[in-house]
Amino acid sequence: MSELSSLNRRGFMGAVGAAGALGIVSAGSAPADAAGRATPQAATGAPGSLSRKGGFELMEATVADIHDAFRRGRLTCRELVRQYLDRIAAYDKRGPALKAIISVNPRALEVADELDRRFRRSGLTGPLHGIPIILKDNFDTSDLPTTGGNTAMRDSLPPADAFTVRKMREAGALILAKANLQEFARGGNSVSSLGGQVLNPYDLTRTPGGSSGGTAAAIASNFAVLGTGSDTGQSIRSPASAGCLVGMRPTRGLISRRGVIPNSITQDEIGPITRTVEDAARLLDVMVGFDPDDPITAFGLGRTPRSYLDALRADALRGARIGVMNNLFGTEERHQEVNRVMEDVISTMRAQDATVIRFDLPAYDALQSVVANSDWEAHTAMDAYFASLGPDAPVRTFDQLVASRTAVPEVQKTLETELAVKDGLNDPQYKDRTLNRDKLRLAVSAKLAELDLDAILYPLQKVLVSPVGVPQPERNGALSHGTGFPAVCFPGGFSTPTEAAPLGVPVGAELLGRDYSEPLLLSLSYAYEKATKTRKPPRSTPSLTR
Repeated sequence: MSELSSLNRRGFMGAVGAAGALGIVSAGSAPADAAGRATPQAATGAPGSLSRKGGFELMEATVADIHDAFRRGRLTCRELVRQYLDRIAAYDKRGPALKAIISVNPRALEVADELDRRFRRSGLTGPLHGIPIILKDNFDTSDLPTTGGNTAMRDSLPPADAFTVRKMREAGALILAKANLQEFARGGNSVSSLGGQVLNPYDLTRTPGGSSGGTAAAIASNFAVLGTGSDTGQSIRSPASAGCLVGMRPTRGLISRRGVIPNSITQDEIGPITRTVEDAARLLDVMVGFDPDDPITAFGLGRTPRSYLDALRADALRGARIGVMNNLFGTEERHQEVNRVMEDVISTMRAQDATVIRFDLPAYDALQSVVANSDWEAHTAMDAYFASLGPDAPVRTFDQLVASRTAVPEVQKTLETELAVKDGLNDPQYKDRTLNRDKLRLAVSAKLAELDLDAILYPLQKVLVSPVGVPQPERNGALSHGTGFPAVCFPGGFSTPTEAAPLGVPVGAELLGRDYSEPLLLSLSYAYEKATKTRKPPRSTPSLTR
């Protein structure tokens, strides 16, 4: 059932009025003054600084925390949504002005009221009942525009939800907002013509990574509980790394991509971006499943557990064999901050009784630059997406989009390059790259078997996330996107604090494993999370005094 199926027009208009009063219905609106309702206070990270509503602590709240508060009568969905809307109003266009959000669901409070009514009748109606989610704005929503961050697409309303969005709503989730992103997910800085440049809440002089940087900045700043991203190269894991978050790129075929603006037929994957491993597992439970309209998901049939939560063990590192891939680490001075954090990660894993084996994989160095094939697939993939929008869509073909010249310059150049590829799927270069992907997959599989490894550990990025305006260099996403193997990025630690980054800049560690090893990867990440409690909220978006 749609989350809005029982709402009448009067309820809808009430929600529009409430959201409009906040000034956050769209990216271009200016939030109203929040004085007297919510004012920032200094954040220390200590429990005493957390927002409270009837004993409920909003900051860093998990799905389990919220459901427990619902059951105990300490919180309603409306109260929860109201607090998140206040935080968006205070910090997205004001304060640090993160520009993480493109649009807020104008019906959010009315949907929350309906979820509260359902809860009073029958308790929790699904595993994500009443949980606010922020979607990267390339996930189709039938009740909100799906823009890809592009001004020509600002009024593009898809005819149906993406497959995974429908599953989230059926699980009881509330779609709170759509997040800014690198326009059309083409790049790693998270800047778009519609939403502007997203800032990293841990260091406002830096980007949040990308392309799912708006989602990551929002979840890191406690604008919602859960978020989603898409990952063609490393676009879930790069912002998870830069935002002290958990991000998962799943096995190819585990999750349907239908209804997500594409880059590629073979490289695209979607997945969760969350503050904890447990919440990533909860969202993954809902997102997985066979979709006949994305036939690659047939490979996932019978390969998913009853629940990914069942695999999570605090002692999972005990006896685990972790390979550290040396050639995914830098060796120069600019790499030292990341390397220091990663050595701490390795030491912690050893202290948890994991066996660590260092190795080199020369095949990766030879192949990593010749496995990406999105340029050859983009035209076909994009035209298929635009055809799904129907004849009244503001943009109906990839040619029309590129001709509009509405994208930011770096993305416009990428789109023009993609459009210039003729007969891409039959191009000899495309066929060579497809073969190279198989070569890399074989090389990684063979090394896992030779060393009897459970997973491979490496930094998602060899250097700290870039300052605004500087491209993101030296990312290691190809190990996963070039093989189709799953990877989980989790908070590894922080760089040395500076004036611009009072906690330091987050550094993400990543674990990669064999096909359908998500339960193991999540469990290993969970064990590290529990042993270190690395996650800290940013100081630029502290709790609000209510």
